[in-house]
This record gives sequence, structure tokens and C-alpha cells, in this order.
Amino acid sequence: MTDHGISHMRADTRTVAFLRSFLRCYLTGAAFNTRGMQNIGLMYAMLPGLAAIHEDPKDLRAALKRYARHYQSHPFWTPCMVGILLNVETTIHAGHFPPRMLGKVKDTTSYTLSAIGDSVFAGSALIFWALLTICLLLTGFPVLAFVLGLFLFLGLQVFRAYTFVSGVKQGFRFLEKLRRWDLINWGTKVKYANAALLLWLWTLIWPRPYDWWEFAVGLSALMLFGRYVRTGLLSRLLAVAVFVGLIEFFPWMETTARTAFGL
Repeated sequence: MTDHGISHMRADTRTVAFLRSFLRCYLTGAAFNTRGMQNIGLMYAMLPGLAAIHEDPKDLRAALKRYARHYQSHPFWTPCMVGILLNVETTIHAGHFPPRMLGKVKDTTSYTLSAIGDSVFAGSALIFWALLTICLLLTGFPVLAFVLGLFLFLGLQVFRAYTFVSGVKQGFRFLEKLRRWDLINWGTKVKYANAALLLWLWTLIWPRPYDWWEFAVGLSALMLFGRYVRTGLLSRLLAVAVFVGLIEFFPWMETTARTAFGL
């Protein structure tokens, strides 16, 4: 980093610098690489805040090196992570936190948030939005589907801003509040709702007319495949392929059975 670049960073007040760090959180995935994952994007997001905290160019370079290591977490949690790390860097600059401990703490926190993000956001909330949107579109409510998407999108931005500010103000103490939110169990509840939405979607797309027993057979097969996927005995890709294949061949098998048994 050049001295001109450093002096330009210092022209910002700390509040403006932290705001720039927050906005850069939206770009952390742009420099994704197979070695460090999101480490370059994290350094890019941290840079304005670090420059406002560490006035000495030597301290700034040392701080940047602390984030050159491997980093990977769910993107929805990136603002929270950046806010917490900026809080920690402030305590490091004040001499109240040993820099050598940051790496281990950072990795533990990022992996924990990544697991929560994958379960709650990727595995629950995003699927809930997708399934409900499809069902609303199929039932003739496109405006409602758009409003739902807009509401969730704006809610996500509020969530990112709130977790960033809380991370900056509270640091690792904010993780205790996150623990009390019990997000993992909330993700489980959303998955139950997703199961109901999937059943609703199935009733909408099932070819008509249909007999009740056909629907019961299909539902039983889906539950059976879901159980084997959950226990790890069957891969998701193979389960979907087999299930779709059975759907395609079901009319032929039904016709064959009716012909063979005279039904």
C-alpha cells in the first residue's frame, strides 16, 4: 500500500471509515479464491476501518497481515464479522488484546457463524422464500410474491446493518446475544414450514385429474427418499434423479399394471 493511499484513508473520520467497511461487505465474494476463500474480500472490507484505527503505517500493515489468512463464512454474516473484528482491532490498538490470539478466535467465530448461516439462511429462509414465491405465482398472486421478496430483501439489509453496528459496539460480547436468539432452532421450525409449502406446491403442480392413492404413493416415496438422504445412506443428487425418473415413468408403470391385472 502506498503512502498516498494510506493518507487518503486517514482523511476519513472513524465513523465514515466504518461505514465504508460496511458497504464493502457486499463485495467480499468478488475476490473469492481456492486458497484463502474470502480472505482478500475480508481485507478489502476491513481496510477503511483499519486505516482509521491504526495511524502508524507499520501497525496498519501488521493489521492487514492478520487477515491475509484463510477466511470463510456465510455472506449474510460478513457485516457482523467485520464489525466484531473492527472492535477487536480497536482493543488491540489500545493494548488490551494480544494480536497473536486473534487468528484462533477469528477462525472459531467465522466457522460458527458459517454453520448457523448455512442452516438458517441457506437451508431454511431462502428455501422458504423460494417455495412461497412459487406457490404464490402459481395461484395467481404475482404482486404478493413481489411484496414478499421486497420485504425479505429489505429485512436482510436491516439485519446486516444491525449486526454490523452491534459487532462494532459490543465485539465478541454480541455473540452472547446471538446465542440467546436460538437461531438453530428457529431454522428447524422454518424447515417444518418448508415441508408444508412443498406439499402445497406438489398439489399445485400434480397433473390433473389425479387419484388420492397416486398422491399418497408419491408422498410416501418422497418421505422415504428424505429419510435415506438425512441418514447419509443416499446422496441428494442421486435421490432427486431417481425420484424424478420415477415421476416420469409412473404413468407408464400405472398403464402397464392396469393392463396386466385388468384394472
